[in-house]
Amino acid sequence: MKISDFAISRSVTTTMFILLIVIIGLVSFSNLKIDLYPDITFPGAAIVTTYEGVGSEEIENLLTKPIESSISTVEGVKNISSISSIGQSTVVVEFNWGTDMDFAVQNLREQTELASNAILPDAADSPLIFKFDPAMLPIMIYGLSSNELELYQLKKEIDDNIAPELERLPGVAQVNIQGGLEREIIISLKRENLNFYNLDPAIINNILANENLNISTGEIKQGNKDLLVRAVGKFNSLDDIRNINIPIGNSGSLKLREIAEVEDSFADPVTISRSNQQDSVVLYIQKQTDFNTVEVANRVRAQMKEIEEKYPGLNIFLGMDQSEFIQNSINNVSQNAVLGGILAVLILFIFLRNIRSTIIIAAAIPVSIIATFVLMYFAEVNLNIISLGGLALGVGMLVDNAIVVLENIYRYRSMGEGKIESAREGSSEVAMAIVASTMTTVVVFMPVLFVEGLAARLFKDLAFTVAFSLLASLLVALTLIPMLASKILKLSQKEFKRQQNIGRIKKIYKSLLTKSLKHRWVVVLLLVVSLTASIMLLPLIGFEFMPEADQGSFAISYMLPVGSSLEESNKAAVEIEKILSEIPEVEIMMTTVGTTDMMQGISSSNSGSINIDLVDLSERERSLDQIMEEVRQKVKIPDLNLTVASQSGMGGQEKPVNIKIKGNDFQILKKYSALVVEEIKDINGLREIEDSFEVGRPELQVKINREIASRFSINLNQLAAYLKNAISGVVRTKYEVDGEEYNIRVRIDREDYNSINKLSTLNIINNQGINVPLNRIAEFELVEGPAEILRINQQRYAEITADLFNRDLGSVVNDIRAELDDFQLPEGYEISYEGQFEDLNESFTSLAYAFLLSIILIYMVMASQFESLIHPFIIMFTIPLAVIGVIFALYISSNVISVASLIGLITLAGIVVNNAIVMVDYINQLRRQGKEKIEAIISSGMVRFRPIMMTALTTILALIPIALGIGEGSELSQPIGIVIVSGLSFATFLTLFIIPIFYSLITDLKEAIILKLRK
Repeated sequence: MKISDFAISRSVTTTMFILLIVIIGLVSFSNLKIDLYPDITFPGAAIVTTYEGVGSEEIENLLTKPIESSISTVEGVKNISSISSIGQSTVVVEFNWGTDMDFAVQNLREQTELASNAILPDAADSPLIFKFDPAMLPIMIYGLSSNELELYQLKKEIDDNIAPELERLPGVAQVNIQGGLEREIIISLKRENLNFYNLDPAIINNILANENLNISTGEIKQGNKDLLVRAVGKFNSLDDIRNINIPIGNSGSLKLREIAEVEDSFADPVTISRSNQQDSVVLYIQKQTDFNTVEVANRVRAQMKEIEEKYPGLNIFLGMDQSEFIQNSINNVSQNAVLGGILAVLILFIFLRNIRSTIIIAAAIPVSIIATFVLMYFAEVNLNIISLGGLALGVGMLVDNAIVVLENIYRYRSMGEGKIESAREGSSEVAMAIVASTMTTVVVFMPVLFVEGLAARLFKDLAFTVAFSLLASLLVALTLIPMLASKILKLSQKEFKRQQNIGRIKKIYKSLLTKSLKHRWVVVLLLVVSLTASIMLLPLIGFEFMPEADQGSFAISYMLPVGSSLEESNKAAVEIEKILSEIPEVEIMMTTVGTTDMMQGISSSNSGSINIDLVDLSERERSLDQIMEEVRQKVKIPDLNLTVASQSGMGGQEKPVNIKIKGNDFQILKKYSALVVEEIKDINGLREIEDSFEVGRPELQVKINREIASRFSINLNQLAAYLKNAISGVVRTKYEVDGEEYNIRVRIDREDYNSINKLSTLNIINNQGINVPLNRIAEFELVEGPAEILRINQQRYAEITADLFNRDLGSVVNDIRAELDDFQLPEGYEISYEGQFEDLNESFTSLAYAFLLSIILIYMVMASQFESLIHPFIIMFTIPLAVIGVIFALYISSNVISVASLIGLITLAGIVVNNAIVMVDYINQLRRQGKEKIEAIISSGMVRFRPIMMTALTTILALIPIALGIGEGSELSQPIGIVIVSGLSFATFLTLFIIPIFYSLITDLKEAIILKLRK
């Protein structure tokens, strides 16, 4: 028994089955996770090894090279890159997509342990391995300031209470805190006093550590009780510290206050944070990997409201919230899907002019969507703009099957057949055609599932969602539609008459089709000309990797010359903030002066960053790119290196243009990278061109004269320890107040070493207690420290990066290549174009392969359906027809070709053949009934004209909101909408004429060949 016959005869069972699907679908929907993008974890890991005090070249030879060599044999490694800097080696390992990262990291750990035990220096720290995880990036950034609390009090309150409250929330992994002040007891030793009394800072530190103790010494009996004996001496006040006795040789002792200032102060700040130009503490909130971003963010926002009520004087600034853009994007895509569905139902009513028919089709949409949620849940596909984009894409297509079935049932009813008979005959007649058309669309996504790379992984959710929705719609079309039609489909006498008359449009179409068949070669020639003209437009259409989403936020990072103080960096930040405050679209600024590399643990006072959140897209007239360009043009601070980048939804801020010069000699790389920058600096659209050669950090090198130092019994270790005690200070003990402990830092008063001359005349005490001036045993030389050494796949390289404005990546790289065509590099050196351009080439190659494989699969499905090798070949001509429309549309709309466009093209290939399948299938049916070829072609065109137009228009109108790019988060799905709408519009119109023409030409050719062979 056919499935449609079963559905008609067992209507109650069918209804219960549909209701079961709806119930399970709603439960599945409530359990789907919500995120911006599919779960994409970059397949990479970093190996960080520190070796304090060692230069970058030694780090390269002693750490980086051995580690690179050791891990190069690990299975699945694609690229190995490294940074060798002063005291640290960072090796980044990129694996092939699809690699099991837990297993890969385990292999890395084994190989690095072997290298560490056998090759690496004993003095180097053990290598640390970090697996890349999107959860390492914050989902929210809050700035907190207070009208009632001092900054150090606010920092303490956040450390003690606010951050722990947030970290206790389900899904919150960590709250990182930047800014604020740390309380510290500073003991500033006076140089003259140290020299006069012959005292060493290390001795004072030891005395403080030995005095600031509470020690249990045992137990004694007192009557019938055991008493614990404790020696108590911890400092209870600053006066306790000031009154500590410091021995001065044989002449007695003196109080610490006599030789030092003791202050309850603050540790030297590493970073300065502000929110909207107010001093603040900044919280970076990270979520746990498996948790829903939107749910975690909602919990955090609710908790922050409670915190705001608890602290009346607290000012809270929300500088970044990923969930807002996710929620807006999801809502926008959902609204577009609903609007598309309404437009699809409206076009059905216009064509059918029958409210019952429209209701039947309209019922198919929610049932198909809800059934899709079941498949999404079991396939572990979450709700994101990709999967919902696929669902919105499917809304227009999932009524196609229902339309074809219902329209054929409707046709039988208009011919006078009964309800049940019309439902049976009408559904069975087109069953094979809709199965084939559905399978042609589903199979186009199969190659995407096997293609690797970021683009393929990103769009797998779309492939799953579209395939699931179409399979669900096929089931609905073969069960629910015939069952409902057999129960409620009625035609009035007026409608009977309307169906029996050929409408005006059909008469025009019949006339045009007849003329086209008489002038077949003229039409073919016009088609060839159109295809050639469209291909010639390709060089005028740009290329990019992925469309950039306007998330309403961007980041500024800047660098002053290396060695610039935190105060100088702060002045630059204040000036940038002033410029930003004058831009009307700027809503919130979160500033951090002095940055810290979380992975490498390195802080740099010469740099800073500002995260900017703009007003909603609906409240501004300018795009994100235009506002960013204004910032670039207005910030003109001498010696400031500025980078302005949008906040990528996938977490990165990598510049799109990335050029590498590979070779071994550091100086040659430096020279030629500067020359490349000079060559390309005038190319239109390039912004923020930088090379990887930072000016080395200025350093004061203290070079010991071993011969003289040995006379005073002083070695290098003693010298270094003395300098560290004097300059940075050493913390050997802590000051306890109300259960809180604060560092007690002992150092020489800054006024005594704030110049090279003063530092060089400090006295170091040898083992015999003799004061020896530093300049007596050492020389002081101001030099420039070495820069970082970059390597990729065990070869050094220099890197030139740049951002873009108002131009696409493909066109700019072509211009760069043209500029560098005659650029001569020494032998053994080469230029490569990497970064997004490399990703673009890889993705385009993979998707081109997927497109060709999809076409082959479409052909195979149709060949199986028609049991013919010729008829599928005829239908395949719809694909180049669609390409003509796509190219013209991209050119006219000033869109560029991207990964999203190619995904749209692959999807389009599966859609455009559907109408041709329905037409060719019916031509074959008529010919089997004995009709002459041309008569069968014209009759098929007339009968299938309405369902072809209906299915095409429902898909096109359903995708119009997506193609228009309305609302937030639409940038990624808009190219898909444009490609499908334009391609399907052009192909549908031509399908009504070209497919009949090619059918007649190819069958004529086949018949001629058969006739010739028979002779």
